[in-house]
Amino acid sequence: MKTICQTEGATTSFVLTQVDETYHDALRDLYFVPIEGGFAKRYPADTPHLDRIYQNFARHAEEMVLQTAGVRPSRWDDALSAFLQAVEGQQVDWWLTGSAALAVRGLDIVPRDLDLVVDAAGAATLGELLLDGLVEPVLPSPGWIASYFGRAFLHARVEWVGGVHASVDIPHATDFGPTAASRLEAVQWRGNPIRVPPLDLQLQVNQRRGLTDRVNKIERLK
Repeated sequence: MKTICQTEGATTSFVLTQVDETYHDALRDLYFVPIEGGFAKRYPADTPHLDRIYQNFARHAEEMVLQTAGVRPSRWDDALSAFLQAVEGQQVDWWLTGSAALAVRGLDIVPRDLDLVVDAAGAATLGELLLDGLVEPVLPSPGWIASYFGRAFLHARVEWVGGVHASVDIPHATDFGPTAASRLEAVQWRGNPIRVPPLDLQLQVNQRRGLTDRVNKIERLK
């Protein structure tokens, strides 16, 4: 697996080449687009700190892909510890969702990543606080579920959405939208309070996704 940074006009691409077919689905999960000879993600060439972000990407790309593919276990707990250290004492309003929100409750699962929710301003703030770990820049995401998206790698993927749109809760409430945000609960994880969605809401979400094993574990946890 090899990384390349290519700039053509106003666009810079982070490219992965020499990727075994085994990992193609993982790259699609990471929103990389197939191109001739590999997979790529494209960014505006004038994005601040893009050279530095590419160096992070080159350093972590292979481990990130292997964890996403399930070949190596995600070090989500180390990632969360590193994240908590980075944001300690900082003015950023964040909470944890997805599978990691269940894992911090003690559910017997290994999340592939950390999914965080912040407001639009918080998305940029996290990009600054996690600059040493950014593997892609924090950028607007028009037409998507939220106004901004960012991704870092701190032993595992750390991803955040900023400014989630109210429409994500139509027709059913999600575990990352306004409904969840209005009902957050604090759980203790290694001596740190972590805000997470209510368990009943995460149960409903996983039932809709057909994740039977996880549903059974959530029901036992209740």
